[in-house]
Amino acid sequence: MELTLLGTGAPDGLPRPDCPCAACATARGMRSRAATALLVDDALLLDLTPGAVFAAARAGHSLTGVRQVLLTHPHDGPAVEVPAGLPPAGRVPDGRELTLISGHRVRAVPMDAPGTGYEVTAPEGARLLYLPPGAAPSGLTDRAAQPYDMVVGDVVGRPDAVARLRAVEAIGPASEIIAVHLDHDAPPGAELDRRLAAAGARAVPDGTTLQVGEYHAVPDVPRRTLVTGGARSGKSVEAERRLETFPEVVYVATGGGREGDAEWAARIGLHRERRPAAWRTEETCELVELLASDGPPLLIDCLSLWLTDAMDRVDAWDDTVWANGGERALRGRTAELVAAVRGTRRTVVTVTNETGSGVVPATASGRRFRDELGRLNAAFADECEQVLLVVAGQVLTLRG
Repeated sequence: MELTLLGTGAPDGLPRPDCPCAACATARGMRSRAATALLVDDALLLDLTPGAVFAAARAGHSLTGVRQVLLTHPHDGPAVEVPAGLPPAGRVPDGRELTLISGHRVRAVPMDAPGTGYEVTAPEGARLLYLPPGAAPSGLTDRAAQPYDMVVGDVVGRPDAVARLRAVEAIGPASEIIAVHLDHDAPPGAELDRRLAAAGARAVPDGTTLQVGEYHAVPDVPRRTLVTGGARSGKSVEAERRLETFPEVVYVATGGGREGDAEWAARIGLHRERRPAAWRTEETCELVELLASDGPPLLIDCLSLWLTDAMDRVDAWDDTVWANGGERALRGRTAELVAAVRGTRRTVVTVTNETGSGVVPATASGRRFRDELGRLNAAFADECEQVLLVVAGQVLTLRG
């Protein structure tokens, strides 16, 4: 089954008309995107958008052979004129199936937002799922009979759609995930590629033709990632973003609770509100046991609080204790953690802090913590396939 993406942008396109934001200002040339529309085997058009005829011609195709035009979502604004020769555009009721004269079978998939998804099966058996903007499949409870060969949808806006499909194995290890409906909230260029790769997805330019069911290398999802940065840099948000397409995640909070500290409770509350409801939280510093066990991905937030607990346990803050075995005891605990990261079979995303780039601590214990965290970060990073530095909300790839 041949799929040509006549457009890959949001319904308003990218850049949006009259929008002054930085993303729209840089969306020029190859970075511009028309509203998403899919041409399947020159016989089926999914979503009719302005300029579809010219977009098809630029991609080396024609719409003269299209026998069915289906819409996935309400199209606001002025009515789009149907090009001469095309059949009227329509939508299929949820759960209904059409068989086209070309031999393609099209089934309407219910969504959790206004719109309809379409499952397209080619005569030779290749299977495509196309999702409308801002929507995810609803009512998924049973395991899929087999994974889709390709899923095309709003990965940036609705990453939980990918998580839901993975939960029922409708997306498997070989499924190709293509991000469309890209709006100005999606980062441009290499940053978009990096973010999508963390979800096992990719974006392509308008006019790209893909073969559904043909083997294509799926982007590698790094198994161990360290995210570092300064205070309020956005590192926790970045870490959470890297796992938001997984159906189950264990969030490991190493800070625990602090009785009577309202400001700390507010911080914890904000973190919890950001996380998907399906994630499970464990408040513990026993990271070695978690890393040694099998299970869903871990998001560890953060190493600096783990180190604070480790230094408390060996009384490393006291100069005398530090000189008489405290240093040796702490190094043993950190070595044990690093070995556990090296040997883990789980997907792990870990957050830490950069404390050595600011003011020099005024106390010996403060400088000791800064130095030990720097050593721990370096050793931990050595065991990770990917290391990211977050500065002012912008992500710099240090490794991977």
